[in-house]
Amino acid sequence: MRRLIAIGVLCPAAGLTLAAGWSAYLGMSVRDHLQATQDALVRLGASDPAGAAGSLADAQRHAEEARRLTSGQSWSLIGRISPIGDGATTVRGLAEAAAGLTGVLRDVHRVVAGLISVKGLSLDNVETLPASLESATPVLRDAARRIDLIRSGLASTPAETGVDALDQARATALREIDKLRGWLAIANDAAVKDTAALLPEMLGYHGQRRYFLAFQTNAEARGTGGLVGAFGILKANDGHLSIERLSSNNHLVGGTVPVVDHGPAFLKRYGPSAVSLMANSNLSPHFPYAAKTWLGLWERQTGEQLDGAIATDPVALSYLLKVIGPVTLPSGERVTADNVVDLTEREAYARYPDPLKRKEFLIAIASTVSKAITQSRPDPLALLSALSQMVDERRIQIWSRRDSEQRRLAATPISGVLPRKPGPFAGLVVINSAGTKLDYYLERSLHYELGPCRSDGTRVSKVWIQLNNNVPQGKLPKYVIDRLDLPPDRRAAKSNGSNRLWLSFYAGAGAKANALRIDGKPARIIRHTERSHPVYDALLEFAPKQSRTLEFDLLEPYSTNPPVVPVQPLVRPQYTRITQDNKGCPTGASTTQNAGHRG
Repeated sequence: MRRLIAIGVLCPAAGLTLAAGWSAYLGMSVRDHLQATQDALVRLGASDPAGAAGSLADAQRHAEEARRLTSGQSWSLIGRISPIGDGATTVRGLAEAAAGLTGVLRDVHRVVAGLISVKGLSLDNVETLPASLESATPVLRDAARRIDLIRSGLASTPAETGVDALDQARATALREIDKLRGWLAIANDAAVKDTAALLPEMLGYHGQRRYFLAFQTNAEARGTGGLVGAFGILKANDGHLSIERLSSNNHLVGGTVPVVDHGPAFLKRYGPSAVSLMANSNLSPHFPYAAKTWLGLWERQTGEQLDGAIATDPVALSYLLKVIGPVTLPSGERVTADNVVDLTEREAYARYPDPLKRKEFLIAIASTVSKAITQSRPDPLALLSALSQMVDERRIQIWSRRDSEQRRLAATPISGVLPRKPGPFAGLVVINSAGTKLDYYLERSLHYELGPCRSDGTRVSKVWIQLNNNVPQGKLPKYVIDRLDLPPDRRAAKSNGSNRLWLSFYAGAGAKANALRIDGKPARIIRHTERSHPVYDALLEFAPKQSRTLEFDLLEPYSTNPPVVPVQPLVRPQYTRITQDNKGCPTGASTTQNAGHRG
């Protein structure tokens, strides 16, 4: 939420000085107050609970002053001067939005701070959380109502003022307000209350719990995110968390005998190694498949039954390090929010040619960060904001062995479930088929165009996918570029930064791809089905710096459900664009959404 304000709502200052004839005094004053608001919100992330309240109060005071200055008669006169009137109107809208949003954040912070005490992540008061969340519902609902009004007000301002920085600030502000609306919707959702009710059980208040904790390496893509590079056992006892047996992936021995049965359709699509080897255990994007396989592998090796599974990745650790601050490894090296992803997914391969030394380094990072997280006492609002981002990007996924708990989890984004719910759907999943670590450099974009409705209740839609192997020039570590999918005598020729990806496009239930073009040329359609979704596959080779494009022509059943575009949690963000031409549809309105999701 701090990022929401800092990125777009509070950055129209460039527009204040780019249009000739504006009142210098008013323009500079508004700019200064909006800048002060931004600075106060930036301090929020580094504040303790008491300091956070003070930072929010400062932010609101300056935002209110910016609103006062842009609401006066002098500013109204500026708004009547052509050609700068549109810019003045939009700046006033941004100031109004900043003041309104800081007020919402202040009220939400008060209620959230009551949900988690200053004891923070010790969670000593977790048994009171369900009741506390219920009591907070009226405040959260009111915040959602106010956010809707704020968005409507800003959306009514001119979108094209002639000042690019101002137009971009307005567009970014609207997108970020939508994200905050989504966060409040999640907080108000009954599923969240169900999850909160599970916490006392899952955190070991009524008996110790032990979970398989997987650390995914996004540099080698898998369906749920990345190859499991390390794992541990997370123990929860009376709300206290600890991690034991943190090990590299080669400490969980594979075999040829499946440890779990996901059904014949799964076996046909992914093969027996997906239920017998750790390296292939999370090929499917449906997280419960991976979780059950991990528990089966652990039980086969140790004879111990675990209570569930949790997966996360280095990007999630970076979000948490923003909240708890840097940590120091036993070697004295500092790990921060800014360097943890690079250290674990790029630098480690360059620094340690010996795989054993590299894995020791990665285990040290995972152990140090995990220990700091379980012992920290962060600001509740900052923590929930980070957790919300992790859940939204699927950077934390949880599965429970207990059916009653899993049914509740499955209704929430944290479950990593590939939903069976009907409606427009466009999911891009890539799996590294070369054994390289080049997916650190992979860039992705997806444009989902829902076309007009037809009289038979269907609509013609299109999906454009672009992937770019943006590997840097220069020599990379052999372990990163070595092609394990090729015979030894052919590897040298291909070990130059080339990569091979198994791409799967998941369409909505009942949809059909009538045509596929790869790099503009017609291609054969290979179709499978997974959990009611038609899945279209392609195996693509990528030279260094090469981009590949896929275009799908779809025939979809019309649905009033909003389009869903899940993003696979990889290192670099996926740029997602959704457009709808609702001509002939019951709604009749056309919309466009743009989003840069981390994935």
